[in-house]
Amino acid sequence: MRDVQIAYIGGGSRGWARTFMYDLALQEKFCGCVRLYDIDAAAAECNKVIADRLNENGQVKSKFIYSVSKTLGEALRGADFVVISILPGTFDEMEFDVHTGEKFGVYQSVGDTAGPGGVLRAMRAGPMFEEFARGIEKYCPQAFVINFTNPMTFCTRMLSGTFPKIKVFGCCHEVFGTQQLLCEVVKEQTGECAQREDIDTDVKGVNHFTWFTRAEYKGKDLFPLYRKYIAAHKSDDLSAKIKENPFIGSDFVKFDLFERYGQIAAAGDRHLAEFCNGSWYLKDPGTVQKWGFGLTSVAYRKKDLRQRLELTERLVSGKQPVEPVKSGERFAEMMAALLGCGEYRTNVNLPNAGQLEGARPGAVVESNAVFRAGEIVPVMGGKPLCGAVEQLVLSTSLRQENLYRAVASRDIAQAYNCFVAEPLVSGLTLSQSEQLFAEMVAGTKAYLQDWKL
Repeated sequence: MRDVQIAYIGGGSRGWARTFMYDLALQEKFCGCVRLYDIDAAAAECNKVIADRLNENGQVKSKFIYSVSKTLGEALRGADFVVISILPGTFDEMEFDVHTGEKFGVYQSVGDTAGPGGVLRAMRAGPMFEEFARGIEKYCPQAFVINFTNPMTFCTRMLSGTFPKIKVFGCCHEVFGTQQLLCEVVKEQTGECAQREDIDTDVKGVNHFTWFTRAEYKGKDLFPLYRKYIAAHKSDDLSAKIKENPFIGSDFVKFDLFERYGQIAAAGDRHLAEFCNGSWYLKDPGTVQKWGFGLTSVAYRKKDLRQRLELTERLVSGKQPVEPVKSGERFAEMMAALLGCGEYRTNVNLPNAGQLEGARPGAVVESNAVFRAGEIVPVMGGKPLCGAVEQLVLSTSLRQENLYRAVASRDIAQAYNCFVAEPLVSGLTLSQSEQLFAEMVAGTKAYLQDWKL
């Protein structure tokens, strides 16, 4: 087993860090050291304690040595992999991102990728990711960099734009959920039990607005089966479950997009809705309810954080045993393949080298790629996006590329132009959009110190 050096930026995370530690512990192809770095050093120390206790569990297949780094450079020096999983700002800033627009009739179901919230979050994240990229260039230029942070497209692009030779890729699990839905389609329509890995798809798009142009199971086209499944489930009522947990959805937005365009939107409804005209699925709370998904309030996120902090305390104190559970993520398989342990094919976010025709070279896009020893090879070709979906995807890619350029140059006027171009803002007058932008910028001003406001 190869001894691997991993730097974890955001190593004080109360969610992703445990997912990462558990998945590393339950694979058996490599081991090594993980250096945790976080601006909240105490949080990183808590995760080190949890990791040390994890190594005592008999289920562990690979033991990693965890340490806490005091500086970014200390964490990065000589790393083989760099993992980035941070929250750009706090939930207080995100509260401005998500809820300020509601008094203007702008509703957001997530607020971390597209729409007004995505723009403001990118403005906060930009300088942070520039610092990370410069540190990687200085201390570990050959490292593979795994970004988990949203806005995924923007953050990954900021890394590649700041350090063009960086070996970066962005991981997101939204496509997995749609592949799992297709397993349910196979089960209901054929009686066979398919696994997610059995669903063969052509993946094209931009993160959280990704599409399947082809989907097969054992060589059988799933599109006709999906159409039948939609007809049987387009009236399902999950409102009670959604009220308890807004991350649950009925897939009605996904179904509607398929019936409109004939290709499968491969993300959750909460994300998909934010890339569409605001009057379609997010006009008001009643419209959201009609389409069978929820508005994820920041109050809900804060409540969830309190619960995760309580869990951290129990795990650190020993009141609750550290019991690793494998997630549905696939970063460990990607890392193993890059280390030479076979090949692995999956969807991933990479700078465009032709895998999304029509998108700008270098713009971060999502497609399938093959991971193998020392390289990631995007999958080219496959069935193309239909014309109408291509227009939606390419316009989204262009907006996010323009946002990267605006933030990289700290150009507040161009950032506003990106803001007002978002589909969720399309129903506002110019004066309303200017007022909303000004209020949201004021709410995150502490993170914009090098902007000329």
